[in-house]
Amino acid sequence: MVFKRRDRRSWLRIVGESLWPRGGWGRAAIYVKHRIRRLPDKPHRIARGIFAGVFVSFTPFYGFHFLTAYIVAKTVGGNILAAILATFFGNPITFPFIAAIALKMGYWILDLEIAPHVAARLHEGGAEEMSASLMEKFSGAFADLWANFLTFFNGEVANWHRLDVFFEEVFLPFLVGGIIPGIIVGLIAYHITLPLITAYQNRRQMRLQRKIKELQAAGQPKISEPGH
Repeated sequence: MVFKRRDRRSWLRIVGESLWPRGGWGRAAIYVKHRIRRLPDKPHRIARGIFAGVFVSFTPFYGFHFLTAYIVAKTVGGNILAAILATFFGNPITFPFIAAIALKMGYWILDLEIAPHVAARLHEGGAEEMSASLMEKFSGAFADLWANFLTFFNGEVANWHRLDVFFEEVFLPFLVGGIIPGIIVGLIAYHITLPLITAYQNRRQMRLQRKIKELQAAGQPKISEPGH
């Protein structure tokens, strides 16, 4: 295949680079910015896709953000690739802040009493401690799912304790509390990116038209202008 990678990546490397891309998240952000600007779609559809991706970053569906972004983008009529790229708004740098905002909002909306160890993480712990605590609960929930799946084959008794704790203390408050800030930040991203993408596409169109006129003036055959 023409575009096949020369160095095949292992699954461990793929997972590692999804958490921390080669060159760091700064370089990844620059790539995402340029890739979004060059998407062959109407500006409002690209901006809606960005809204969808940013909104999904405020949901607890980690591991399924691409799929969730696809569903939300289809719902709002946004560009699907833009939505998938915009999910990179949720990364190891922004995740602790997103999680803290969503959890606080969720506990307030649901009128739940914050468990002491969760409150300590929210009010006293730093970003790294918050991220580590949540990832520990996510990993515990997935471990319970896997262990309980194996009970169908090994005859052991299923244990749902960590899943119950995860759902009550993390997933439900995160899901409910992430809706409002997700919509707000998503709308901000939409209104910022829409004029930027529109201006970029207009400049690109003007450069193309100028190039066509230069070629025509030089006696070159007319080049048909690609549609948008």
